[in-house]
Amino acid sequence: MALAVVSMVAAPAVNAEENKDAEGNTVRHPYLTNGLWDNWFVNVNPVGLNLFYDDGDWETGYAIDLNVGKWVTPCVGARVGFNGITGMDNKYGYLHGDAMWNISNAIGGYKESRIWDFVPYAHAGLLIDNGKEIAAGAGLLNVVRLSQRVDLTLDVRGTVYRRHGPAGFISTALGLSVNLGRTDWTRASEYHNPADLDKISAAEAAAAALTAANAALAADKVKAEKKVEALETEKVQLTESVKVAAETANGLKDIAPASFFFEIGKTELSAKELKHLDFYLENILPNVKNGKATVVTGTADSNTGYAKRNEYLSKKRAEYMINLLKQKGIATENIVVKNAVVKAANGQAAFDRAVVVSFE
Repeated sequence: MALAVVSMVAAPAVNAEENKDAEGNTVRHPYLTNGLWDNWFVNVNPVGLNLFYDDGDWETGYAIDLNVGKWVTPCVGARVGFNGITGMDNKYGYLHGDAMWNISNAIGGYKESRIWDFVPYAHAGLLIDNGKEIAAGAGLLNVVRLSQRVDLTLDVRGTVYRRHGPAGFISTALGLSVNLGRTDWTRASEYHNPADLDKISAAEAAAAALTAANAALAADKVKAEKKVEALETEKVQLTESVKVAAETANGLKDIAPASFFFEIGKTELSAKELKHLDFYLENILPNVKNGKATVVTGTADSNTGYAKRNEYLSKKRAEYMINLLKQKGIATENIVVKNAVVKAANGQAAFDRAVVVSFE
């Protein structure tokens, strides 16, 4: 009994390392209850010693235990059992119910792989020999883990009853316990509903897809910014070239025709050609001598496509240029608009898909 008391004091320190959080505090969160057929155990203690007291006399005898129980939580459980006892020249049977408290889990935190658990309990029941007596008492169940399913048990029980005077016995029994059903527990804070897990997985997948899309957009933005930067650099270079030419030639006297090229089948200029048009309007057009007539001619090449389609493209390209000039504040009332389908020389059809601005 002295060893049992010492064991109860030492219980919280036994194998509790895994029940500490990051700050070193013992974790004691509530646990979910398991199913009806989980956390049962059958305990047989065939080797036991009984110390019997009755009417001032002491006697030793043999004890054997058979118990069936269930843990409701990692700390609280119950069992029913039969305790066979010999002593005082009699044989006794003690049919009892026990309320158990696992002090190791309660103080040190639940740990399935703990080697040694200490379980104090209170019991009451019916003591049967030649008569029947109500008996009660307390005990300490020591559980040593051998495997997930099998434990070694040492049960120390004190029982009192009253017949002709105070009487009782202390029994110590050694045996094995077999665990049935599920043997572990799930902390409530760690439980996730499977439906919630599906939602979390879907949300994580959507977030990953959004992150990938954002990364792709960012990459496209960088590429576009680089293209704009290249066009701006080209514009600056062209401006400088014109400035140098103007200074060298002492100003432009005659303006050569300017061509703005379209992609095959297109009636709108690309971004690059629009930059060229801006440059032309800012730097070339102001140098045209007064009195010169501006002519806008839309062209299409006859080497590709049908004649009717090419005629349509040449007209639309000329109309598109006139609209652009209007948008940029250029007076178009006196501009001569023409269109033509041109047969490419030397196979250079790309040069005939254009709008030509010339002066007469």
